[in-house]
Amino acid sequence: MTPLDSTSPTPQPRRSRRKEARPGELLAAALDLFVEKGFAATRVEEVAQRAGVSKGTLFLYFPSKEELFKAVVRQNISVRYTEWNAEIDSFTGSAKEMLRYALFSWWERVGSTKASGIPKLMMSEAQNFPELASFYQHEVIQPGNALLERILKRGVASGEFRPMEFTYGVYLVLAPMLFLAMWKHSLGTCCSDHTQLDPQRYLTAQIDMLLHGFSLTSSPIPPTEPSLFSK
Repeated sequence: MTPLDSTSPTPQPRRSRRKEARPGELLAAALDLFVEKGFAATRVEEVAQRAGVSKGTLFLYFPSKEELFKAVVRQNISVRYTEWNAEIDSFTGSAKEMLRYALFSWWERVGSTKASGIPKLMMSEAQNFPELASFYQHEVIQPGNALLERILKRGVASGEFRPMEFTYGVYLVLAPMLFLAMWKHSLGTCCSDHTQLDPQRYLTAQIDMLLHGFSLTSSPIPPTEPSLFSK
């Protein structure tokens, strides 16, 4: 018999490796179910069953369904803002290039993943769960808006974008991204192939429209347009 190499690492017991993996498995199962069924309809028993553990084990890591949902949001969305802000800090291109990068990076890291179903969940259930809505506002909406505002302000400061009301400029950028996420998890699941949206082409068209609208060379719309219904 060949003697064991004393320098070889000792394999960890299966039970030990399994215990360390449980939080990640629970979060993956929870994300699947929250996106499939919504927050209210998802039961912790289902999450535990899908993750292959008991309900009691789930509560060892997450004391409530609300805390489980918050952990899902932090792992899949909130963590991205640290990455994106660092990338903006070191970005050497123009503001236009930065805005384009931001939209496509969002699609790559969030929009194309299951996590893109979370905004749809929040829009449909926020009124029934105000504490979670407040959490989502603080963890996702505020840092996301602030990040986009940084890009727009950079564009105005560099002379690439015309002066704007930044709050609404941010919403103009966010609206097409939210639409794409909503489409993916609603009508997009049942539409025929010829009516499906191609995310890359959609975002390309949207950024083209945004940049033309934000451009300093574009003719600004007068701030007070007469109402079509005033006559």
